[in-house]
Order: sequence, then C-alpha cells, then structure tokens
Amino acid sequence: MSDRIRALLTRRRATLLTVAVLLCLPPFYLDAFWLRIGLFSMAAAIGAVGLALLSGTAGQLSLGHAFFLAVGAYGYTWLAGDPGPGLPTALAVPLAVLMAGLAGGLFSPVAGRVKGIYLGIATLALVFLGHHVLLTAESVTGGFNGRSVPPLSLGGFTFDAGDELTVLGVPFGAEERLWFLGLALFALTWFTARGLLRSRPGRALAALRDSETAAAVMGVDVARHRSAAFVVSSMYAGLAGVLLALAFRRVVPDYFGLVLSVDYLAMIVIGGLGSVAGATAGAVFVTALPLLMTRYADQLPLVAAPGSAEGAVGPTEAARYLYGAAIVLVLLYAPDGLHGLARRARDRLGRRRTPTTDPTTAVPSPPPPAAAARPKEHTP
Repeated sequence: MSDRIRALLTRRRATLLTVAVLLCLPPFYLDAFWLRIGLFSMAAAIGAVGLALLSGTAGQLSLGHAFFLAVGAYGYTWLAGDPGPGLPTALAVPLAVLMAGLAGGLFSPVAGRVKGIYLGIATLALVFLGHHVLLTAESVTGGFNGRSVPPLSLGGFTFDAGDELTVLGVPFGAEERLWFLGLALFALTWFTARGLLRSRPGRALAALRDSETAAAVMGVDVARHRSAAFVVSSMYAGLAGVLLALAFRRVVPDYFGLVLSVDYLAMIVIGGLGSVAGATAGAVFVTALPLLMTRYADQLPLVAAPGSAEGAVGPTEAARYLYGAAIVLVLLYAPDGLHGLARRARDRLGRRRTPTTDPTTAVPSPPPPAAAARPKEHTP
C-alpha cells in the first residue's frame, strides 16, 4: 500500500471519528425541539436511502414508500403492544423490518416485470390500499385515532422518560435516549447501503438503470435484481417506520399517505439520485424545513402562524412551496442534486489548494532526442 493511499485512509478515519463525536454532542447541549428535528431527520434519512437504492440506483419509480413505512411502524406497535402478541420490544423491531421486507417481497413479482411510470402507478395503489386497511382494521391499527407506541427496551434500558437518568449532569429524557438509538440505526443504514452500492449486486443494479439490454447481455438477471432491490428498499423503509413510531410515540393512519411518498421522492431528487449522502442531505432539508418554519412562523415574512386567519399561507404550505421550487432548480441547474454540488465544490477547492510550479524556479526539461537519420529513398 502506497503512502498516499495510507494517508488518505487515515484522513478518512479521522474524519469519520470527528463526525461521530460531533453527532454525539447535541443531547448534551440542545433542547427537545432540536433533538426531535434530528430524530425525524434520521428516520427520514433511513427511508430515503432505501428509496435512493430503488429509484436512483436501480432506476425504478416508486410512489408507495409510505406504505412500507406504515408496515414497519404499525408492525412494531402491534407486535410489542396490547392488543397484539406482546413480544419483547427488542424482538419486535427486527420482526417489523422483516414484515416490511415480506410486504415488498409479495409485491416484488410486479416490480420485477413492470418499470417506469407503470410501476409508479402500481405502487401508488399500495398507498391507498394501505390507508384503507389502517382505517378499517381497528383491532390491529386502532382505526382513525391510531395507537400508542410501546417504548423500546434493550437489556433493561428503556428509551423513554419513565425513569430518571442523568449523564454528565444532563437529564436524559426520551429524546436524548432515542437520539443515540437513531444514530446507531442510521450508521447501520449508511454503511450497509454504501457497501451494497460498491458490491457486485450494486454494480448490477447500476447497470440495470443505465441499460437493461446491456445488463442482460452481461449476465444480469433483470427480474431477480429488480425484485431484490424492491425488497431491500422496503426493509429500509420498515426500519425508518419503526424509528418514526418511537419518535412520535403514537401512529395514526393519516400520516402515512400519498403526501409522505411524494416527500420521499423530493428528498432523493433534491439530495441527488443514487447517492447515500445525497439522500441524507435531502431528507434533512425536507424534514427540517417545515418544522423550523412552524417554530419561527411569526418572524418570517408572508408566513402565518398555525391557526391564523383563513387565506394566509401556513408554515407547512410555505415549506412545500420552497422545496418544490428547490426541485425545479435542481432539475434545471444541478441534476445530480446537493451531493453533486458539494462534490464539485470540493473538487474546485482541492484544485485551488494544489500547489503550482513557479515558472521562475522550474527545472527546464531536457530537449527531446534528435530524430534518427533516415536513409534517402532511391528515386528511380
């Protein structure tokens, strides 16, 4: 291994360690509002990474992501709650993720044979069907009012504010405890997704996105890889649904509607299709923007506080207008999203930092060797 590669790996490890330490500090300094924004953003990032693998890498359009988030959220609530099996919450989490993957597997025959707008319409039916089931299956979902979410417990440690806990003089409530759980789940998502993209199946999915015919000629099983991408994306969405349920502490059917699926599409478009870092950036932008505008609505021009007079633009609507405009700007001027913009800025900064050779001190290059003498051709 060369010294340059070793230095690059050392720099990356140092960067990862620095980021990890910085992400562990907010519970000690920020209040519950900012921690909730972080929790919702981490849950959204997990789901957006799954959709980025499906739409950005495999090239499959899906409008049913909200359905699989609902399967994960309600699956955990039912498995760990009463009425329900009442399983240990630590066991209910992976089972809920597997339930979402199973739901994706049941739909995967359609995903393996349909593509483009036709797949988007097919997945759209999942959202309406799932919303109907959530409203009518009251014994499982609680109907219109939803259900309370049992707090997660691992090894006797409960992620809620039931018992007093103080760390370094800071009282740790539900948000502080869930913050570290969200970080662990997001780190798992980040490294598994990046590993998948760099592996042979990830390269096969990228080949499918570029040209199915060329991928099939190279030996890629098109239907099987499409189905597998749909299942993996569904499992990521199920994990995001579990974290959302734990952060909200209550699940209601109206949250898991078509608007949520459109929000996830906005996340991966704004962040950059096919990029884990881009999906994360887009998820933070789309999730945090309406929450921040709601809190500071009385200080923003043209935005009315919640509950104001009719005809005024509320913070949620204003946030949707803003990231709708962001989508248009990204499609026109930065098709690779925020991730592409950051990469180009980093490359430009790196070129500026590269030392240039001073022409006054440059060592002159040796003159080129003289051309070998060629014998004169005989002219008849």
